[in-house]
Amino acid sequence: MNASSTTYSALPLTLAKPVVLVGLMGAGKSTIGRRLSAALNLPFMDSDNEIAEAAGCSISDIFESYGEAIFRDLEKRVLMRLINSAPCIIATGGGAFINPDIREAVKSQATSIWLKADLDVLLERVSRRDTRPLLKTGDKAEILTKLMHERYPIYAEADITVDSNAGLHEAVVEHIITELGQRHG
Repeated sequence: MNASSTTYSALPLTLAKPVVLVGLMGAGKSTIGRRLSAALNLPFMDSDNEIAEAAGCSISDIFESYGEAIFRDLEKRVLMRLINSAPCIIATGGGAFINPDIREAVKSQATSIWLKADLDVLLERVSRRDTRPLLKTGDKAEILTKLMHERYPIYAEADITVDSNAGLHEAVVEHIITELGQRHG
């Protein structure tokens, strides 16, 4: 079943501001974001794709050629633009919400949703592709565990937390729509 043919039981929502999905790599931000945008009939923006388009090269190339600091600067500029846009669904990179300036902008101008997943689920998902710069230099489980310890307390500041462990994407989208309806319905 694809996102466009899925029927959701929640009432239609009219959102006044963007919805920003945060969480670690592999949490499902892009996949859930696309389905959520289809369900709510809102544009979908993947910040990593927007950064790559603005830079004219891949995220991996940015990391390799210019370093993480330059990537984070580009990420901040792109996300500030997206957050100040019309209502849409925005999937962020795993480190975006860690930046205090981005986090403050999201808190004041968007609704944030943390897609929370357990280590084994994240490991299975990130192992499907070898495109994650932060996972290229060591043991994936150790790196993800370290990132979980560092980032989960910050992700917990999101407006809504949704479990994105193994299960149907439709159930996660349904949960998000229900939560958004309670906040903005």
